[in-house]
Amino acid sequence: MLIRNATLSASPHTDVRWRGGRIVECGTGLRPLPGEDDLDARGGWLLPGLHDHHLHLRALAAQAGSVPVGPPHVRDAVAFAAALSRADAELPAGQWIRGVGYHDSVAGPLDRTVLDRLVPDRPVRIQHRSGALWVLNSRGCRETGALGCALPGMERDRRGEANGRLWRLDSWLGARVPPTSADPALISAQAAAAGVTGYTDATPGLSQQDVTALAEAVAAGAIRQRVHCMAPPGVTDPGQQRFSLGPTKILLDDTALPSLPEFVERIRAAHAAARPVAVHCVTRVQLILTIAALDEAGLLAGDRIEHGAMVPADLMEWLRRKHVPVVTQPHFPVERAEQYAREVAAEDRCDLWRLASLLTAGVPVAAGTDAPFGDADPWRVVRAAVEREPAERISLPAALALFSGHPARPTLPRAVAAGAVADLTLLRVPPREIGVPDRELVAATVVDGTAVYVAID
Repeated sequence: MLIRNATLSASPHTDVRWRGGRIVECGTGLRPLPGEDDLDARGGWLLPGLHDHHLHLRALAAQAGSVPVGPPHVRDAVAFAAALSRADAELPAGQWIRGVGYHDSVAGPLDRTVLDRLVPDRPVRIQHRSGALWVLNSRGCRETGALGCALPGMERDRRGEANGRLWRLDSWLGARVPPTSADPALISAQAAAAGVTGYTDATPGLSQQDVTALAEAVAAGAIRQRVHCMAPPGVTDPGQQRFSLGPTKILLDDTALPSLPEFVERIRAAHAAARPVAVHCVTRVQLILTIAALDEAGLLAGDRIEHGAMVPADLMEWLRRKHVPVVTQPHFPVERAEQYAREVAAEDRCDLWRLASLLTAGVPVAAGTDAPFGDADPWRVVRAAVEREPAERISLPAALALFSGHPARPTLPRAVAAGAVADLTLLRVPPREIGVPDRELVAATVVDGTAVYVAID
């Protein structure tokens, strides 16, 4: 295929040709070969395809069959009760209600007794916006066996009974509830229309079966994008085209932090299996512990910090010197502005969701949407990055670069050049004509040499 009359950043070329999944020629005045498809870009900006470096594919696909129960859709206890009441009236008898996006600002902390007052006669599960917590009503607890279980992460009330709050027990819960009807093809098509050519799935603790199913969805064409999947050291690569295994995800919670020796041993086990680690860090103490553990265990190329929600200035030099990237979410200060205004002390806000200050300090940075826990549209992230408060605002090219890295090296930029993989995003206009970035700018998306979305003739 050939794209003609495009604008390529820092390049005199206007035309790009590829065969199979690789770019074979960049030039000016190229003409279609016999039997070759071609697309006139009409001056549009041709970029390396956008790669979302942190999201959760299964949870995102399952969101379509879920009830939004948190901001901005639901903001108070009255609206929360109404949302559950509507779902209870509309769903077939006995079917689970799956609520997502809950935050305590809506109706306070939830437990099974709170949910029982709202929906007593069908099973309910509500996911907190953080993704760390599920809350079940009593019917849900009975159907899953949670009432008689004593697993770490299952909260208990003062009488010692399960209160329906399940921390980091997604896999346990998933094995005990009916599967959610989730169509990855719909998610993939929406992403293609936004210019997304690849994902890094950051779901922790995936089993071999989970990973194989995800790879099969890619092979079957239900997911058109390239998928780089985080997985534990014992999981093997299914060997499907456009699918690869990535680092091992390590979750940290301030209430149950591992000891330093335990953490170091976990990192060393991943490294011994040739897997870098991707450590979930959303607080200062988590980042400090991670730096100490990586110093003790030793670094492996590809080790990375996920989120970096709080980065004190005195830790940026370590990140720069060790060249450990932060994969962050620049849209969270916008989406969660009300929460942070209430919960984060004024003197701490300079450390919250840093962006420009990290880049200025020489820290490598990439971005992901964290969908469904953040908006899945990468252009919302780009817009937030270029419209933030002046101290953390970056340019449009710098914001796009956050999504332009290699899957396994998110801060190593890909290029539109001969020999490169043909993952491409074509925008409708050249860079100088872009005002507020928006997904409507996307004219075409190419993944591994195949046009998966075309919106121009």
